[in-house]
Amino acid sequence: MLREPRRHFHEQLQDLERAVQDMGVAAQDLFDLSMQALLGHDRSVCQQVVAGDDVVDAYYLEIERRIMDLFALQAPVASDLRLLTALLHINLHLERVADMSVNIAKIVNASWGLPTNACVLERLEEMGGVALQIVAAAMDAFERRDLELCCRLTSMDDTIDRLNRGMLPTVLDASPDQALLEWGIGMHVVSREIERVGDHGVDIGEQVAFIITGEFVEFTDASHPEREPRIAGNTA
Repeated sequence: MLREPRRHFHEQLQDLERAVQDMGVAAQDLFDLSMQALLGHDRSVCQQVVAGDDVVDAYYLEIERRIMDLFALQAPVASDLRLLTALLHINLHLERVADMSVNIAKIVNASWGLPTNACVLERLEEMGGVALQIVAAAMDAFERRDLELCCRLTSMDDTIDRLNRGMLPTVLDASPDQALLEWGIGMHVVSREIERVGDHGVDIGEQVAFIITGEFVEFTDASHPEREPRIAGNTA
């Protein structure tokens, strides 16, 4: 039976996990809203995205403060230390997802009035849908401590990477005049922002795998892309 201070500590950890999950929902909602602004070319939705970032930032600062308090006051060890460290990273990745969403909204707003191209928008819509699925799956894996789901995130991200690599030729092919080229260049930047959202989802999955196994492994290694990640079984 846990002593009272330890029981209180674990209750605080559970509250922190719930706060991170709530932040995950807020970040996903913001990204989804940014895609609505993009596809609907709606400046009022762009403003909602920028305003909504304050909500995610508030989560981020509060969660970081609480994590630091637990580090300072509870001196966590072993699996508790691992969880707190992972929560700190997941918190940052979710805040970055919100930042990417704001960047997309600002680009959409800046491109107001420029001609658009349906082919480019269809590609961005597909990328955005997959990126949202990755972040949602990563947070689901976090809630359920699902290592297998974590390991599937990289294959999901491959779709976004493929679409992003083909974006520049698509933009150039679809831009016969200067105004459309200006819009297309903005959409190329949007493509990169969406790709980064997917990357942050994969990074969250890496942290979840670390919580489960106690071993941190990068799912993708830019220096050695030929290497497949090897993740040990549950060593908690």
